[in-house]
Amino acid sequence: MPKMKTHRGAAKRFKKTGTGKLKRYKAYKSHLTGKKSAKRVRNLRKASLVSSGDEKRISTLLPY
Repeated sequence: MPKMKTHRGAAKRFKKTGTGKLKRYKAYKSHLTGKKSAKRVRNLRKASLVSSGDEKRISTLLPY
């Protein structure tokens, strides 16, 4: 059985934490921020964890 390849697009978007969970960054921050409140744009900077339903799907893309 050959080695699995890492999905490079997923590798750029997700990082594994020390406990093995997946960290992600929030969407809707790149442009059109003039109409969004400063509080909303500030909170979009913070990272969050991938939901448990998606975590299994994404972890297959990141085998290592």
